[in-house]
Amino acid sequence: MNVSRFCAPDMRQAIRLVRESLGPDAVIISNRKIDNGIEIIAAVDYDESLLPVFAPSRDNPSNSAAQAAEGAGTPAAAEAQPPQQNSAPAAEADKPAFDAMQEEIHALRGLLENQLAHLAWKDLKQRAPVRAGLLGRLERMHLDRDLIRRLADGAAQERTDEQAWQSAMNELAARLPVAEGDLVEAGGIFALVGSTGVGKTTTAAKLAARYVLRYGARHVALVTTDSYRIGAHDQLISYGRILGIPVQVAGDTEELRSILMSLSDKRLVLIDTAGMSQRDRRLHRQLIALTDAGVPIRTLLVLSATAQRPILDEAVDAFRTAAPAGAIITKLDETASLGELLSVSVKKHVPLTFVADGQRVPEDLHLARAADMVRRAADLSSADAFPEDSAMAEQYGEVRADAFN
Repeated sequence: MNVSRFCAPDMRQAIRLVRESLGPDAVIISNRKIDNGIEIIAAVDYDESLLPVFAPSRDNPSNSAAQAAEGAGTPAAAEAQPPQQNSAPAAEADKPAFDAMQEEIHALRGLLENQLAHLAWKDLKQRAPVRAGLLGRLERMHLDRDLIRRLADGAAQERTDEQAWQSAMNELAARLPVAEGDLVEAGGIFALVGSTGVGKTTTAAKLAARYVLRYGARHVALVTTDSYRIGAHDQLISYGRILGIPVQVAGDTEELRSILMSLSDKRLVLIDTAGMSQRDRRLHRQLIALTDAGVPIRTLLVLSATAQRPILDEAVDAFRTAAPAGAIITKLDETASLGELLSVSVKKHVPLTFVADGQRVPEDLHLARAADMVRRAADLSSADAFPEDSAMAEQYGEVRADAFN
């Protein structure tokens, strides 16, 4: 048996020295902390029967030398410590080696999974090139990965790339929830809610102008509850003056209730609420104020198409307590991708009502149509580079962790 001693700053480097010097068949006999790091005793052609002679035993690492001395009749036998006093330090000494071994196993497992994923993706490209191509085009749209897989599964029978693409786009449009008709057409009281900066005030003005053009100014009124920002009312008051409709400011729940009662003769009342982060503690109070106003108020959630997926998810969850009748999508003309927004709408079942793609009032506000949204998302994605094979293999190599259990 070839026994060697190795010293290194940490366990990972020590194990690497063992592997480089003794090869993959080396066995770690013991390890301990030293002033400069870790000391490892390792061997090749390891014989367990020789362990008490060459190294501390696993149960009693510090006592084997004393036992050997006792057998030879030397004074060391009298100085040997009882085995039970050293078992805890032995366990502590073994823990770094165990942790290092676990890290090595995880690293090897990750490497193996990565290699298998690349092989699986290469096999898919050769065996089902239409599916592989479709996965790449859908990934380029920045859609949710689970949604991409479902769309690809639905187009699995198509024989050409274009047929598969059209099938997937049709399926996406069918999955996208869209409100039936114009929710505001029949009138009522609607509160626009949403995070700061998504365009609620301009959207309220667009909805009001749209209604004024159809039914006249005397049927419409605007209300704002934004008492947080300095000058927050000015923009809405300016829109009201241009449209010839009244604009009221409500500072609290009681005032909001009084104002809404005074506007009971209006066919449409639009409430522009204060923009707040979905993490703002005041948000809950504002939503409660809408439900305690004493009259039925329907809410419309305003979402920006430029927001990232995590922000969209948080906003939908935060305003869910207001039970939105639908979502209005703003800044459609400013976004570089629509996949994140469509994925949130599909996954969280948020029906789209209107889309806004500019600052003009009311020209740049349109009813949401599923086919138009999907086509617009596809057009935006066409400018993106096709995903690299390494990224596709990582996401769609179809390697599962349970394959290694």
